[in-house]
Amino acid sequence: MSYKAQIIEVIKEQNERSGTSMVALKKILQERLPKDKKWLNATFLTALKNGVEKGELVKLKSSYKLSAEYKKNIAKAEKAAAAPKKPAKKPAAKKKPVKKTVKKTTTTKKKTTTTAAKKKTTTKKTTAKPTKKTTTSTK
Repeated sequence: MSYKAQIIEVIKEQNERSGTSMVALKKILQERLPKDKKWLNATFLTALKNGVEKGELVKLKSSYKLSAEYKKNIAKAEKAAAAPKKPAKKPAAKKKPVKKTVKKTTTTKKKTTTTAAKKKTTTKKTTAKPTKKTTTSTK
């Protein structure tokens, strides 16, 4: 997990009105850091700066909080993720009416076969009517 993602996660958890101070962020992230990994302060500071530059974080004096635009983007992403789950349930309910439409299509197939037979008979009549014309060529 990147420093930036961890910073955003901690700020969400703290949910302080005035934001989370850099010192508090650093302490929390160092506690969560696995023992086999080393703390990289320069990476932490650049993650904060990049978050402010991109508009994901807002710096208030010596503390940071999530920007309003970033919160809106997160809310849209959550709604989009929740939306596909609901339509997945709807097709399951629609399966029953599909069976009824299959029955209707079988009855329409019978009708189409009878009309096809009628068309075949009409085509036979039209082929019988024309007579052969003989052409005479003069050279």
